Amino acid sequence: MRELFTRDELSRFAKAISSELRIDILQYVASHPGVGLLELAEHFQVSRAAITQNVKILTEAALLELGATTGDSAARKGCFLLEEQFLLNFHRQFLTQKIYATEIPIGQYSDYVITPTCGLATPRELIGKEDDPAFFDDPRRFEASILWFSSGYVEYRLPNYLQPGQRFNELQLSFEVSSEAPGVAENWPSDLVFSLNGQELGLWTSPGDYGDVQGRFTPDWWEPNWNQYGLLKLLSINEMGTFMDGRMISQQNISSLQLDENSELRFRIAAPADAVNAGGCTIFGRNFGNYNQGLKFNIIYTETEA
Repeated sequence: MRELFTRDELSRFAKAISSELRIDILQYVASHPGVGLLELAEHFQVSRAAITQNVKILTEAALLELGATTGDSAARKGCFLLEEQFLLNFHRQFLTQKIYATEIPIGQYSDYVITPTCGLATPRELIGKEDDPAFFDDPRRFEASILWFSSGYVEYRLPNYLQPGQRFNELQLSFEVSSEAPGVAENWPSDLVFSLNGQELGLWTSPGDYGDVQGRFTPDWWEPNWNQYGLLKLLSINEMGTFMDGRMISQQNISSLQLDENSELRFRIAAPADAVNAGGCTIFGRNFGNYNQGLKFNIIYTETEA
C-alpha cells in the first residue's frame, strides 16, 4: 500500500486514473505482469503510439514501471504495477511536509534470531539448504528475495537522512508479508510484533500463508507447495499513534520515540514463539510474491523554525 501525501502526487494520480483506457491498462497489467507495449496495443485495439502515451502518464504517476522481461526470443521491456492499493489522507498538510524515501532489500537485515522452519532464496536458487539458520549469515543473503522463519525476528538498520533543522513527522514502512506454515495454509494466523530501537510499536495478526496460486513474481522453479505470496502492508508511526493500513494498532507515537537527526533506526519484525497465534513469518522482496518491492521506507519531516 502506498500513501499519497503530496499535492503533486495526488494530482498525478488523479490524472492517471481519469481515463477509462488507463484504468483498463492497470487492471490488465495486474493480471499479466510483464506484458509488453505491443501486446497492450493489440489487446485494446489501439495504436502503439496511444499505448505509449498512456503508459507514460501511468509511469509518471508511479503506478507502472517498465522493466526487463524475457519473451520467446529476446529481452524486452514489460509493464509492471508498482502498487495495487493507495491511501489518501486529507488531514496531511501537503505543502509543509517533505519526504526522504528509500527501499531496502529484504536480505539486508542487520541482526536476526530465528528458528526452523526457515530459509531464504534469491530469484534463482535457495541459499544453502532449508531449515538451517546458519545460512542467514551467508554473504548471498543480500541477494535474497524471500525469507521465512517459524519464530524469532529479523532486524533492519534504516537510514536516517534527517538533517539539523529538520523534525520527524512520520515514519512509513511498506512490505509484503505472510505467516509461515508447514507447507501452505490460508488459515494460519500469526501474531507479528513490530518495534523500533527496542520500543514495541504494535502487533498485527497475519491471516495465513498463501499458496493457492503462484505469486505474480514468484519464479517458476519455486515449489508449488511453498509460500507463493503475501499481503502488502503499510505501517505508519505519526503524532497520533502507530497504524497498520490506516487502522491504529497502538498509541506509540513519533514523539514518544524521541528521534532526531542523530538517532539510529533499528526496525524489527518478530514472530514470538510464545504469541497467542504463533505462526511464523515470511517476508517477500523483489522478484517474489505479488509485489515487486523490498522494504520501502519513508521519512516524512518538516523544517523547524530557526
